[in-house]
Amino acid sequence: MATIKVIDVIKRVEDVIQDSNVRWPRLELQNWINESYLQIVLMRPDANSKTATLTCVAGTRQTLAASFPTGLRLLDVVRNLATSSSKKVVRLISRSVLDDQRPSWHGETNTVNIQNYTFDARQPKEFFVYPPATTAAQVEIVYADAPGAHALTEAQLDPGAVTPSTVVINLDDTYLSSIIDWVLYRAFSKDAEYAANTQRAVSHNQAFMSGIGVKTQSDVSSSPQEG
Repeated sequence: MATIKVIDVIKRVEDVIQDSNVRWPRLELQNWINESYLQIVLMRPDANSKTATLTCVAGTRQTLAASFPTGLRLLDVVRNLATSSSKKVVRLISRSVLDDQRPSWHGETNTVNIQNYTFDARQPKEFFVYPPATTAAQVEIVYADAPGAHALTEAQLDPGAVTPSTVVINLDDTYLSSIIDWVLYRAFSKDAEYAANTQRAVSHNQAFMSGIGVKTQSDVSSSPQEG
């Protein structure tokens, strides 16, 4: 859950760079915050995962873009949801298995009950279902969504304003350090002609990469496991 305000992130960054809207304008820092979201989700698609109902189009090929234009990649297909369906779970299966065992599976009778889905990481925004779906078929999916971008004004980003912005960051608070490290990396890269700033930029980029890696390891080790 996100509770940390964007202006608080900027204040922490300004404390490190020892600048207050001069060399590094707050609008520029805001742009780098937005950029950090995309970098984090690129490395951790689950950082902005969402569960939703996808209404199928007729046939086997289904796409995220049709219903979720900001969707970045499919993470899972969970179950059938259509009122007239059996409500059974949908299982991942290798496409090669279907191709071998049912070579004409793309042309089979359309149904509201989906049994399996296939996924190719090279085409992250689409998947195939088996049997072919009718337009009444609905499945519950989990997908990675692109975080929205902040477009706050300079006045709203001023922590000393009479009514500063209360907008919070677009990712969970656990990603705060990574967001700050990315913004600092971009800030010091701006002054890369100074050797000291070049090294600081490298250090913050490494801290960003390390932070995401550590969180990934922690999440894996603490995830629920089958008994």
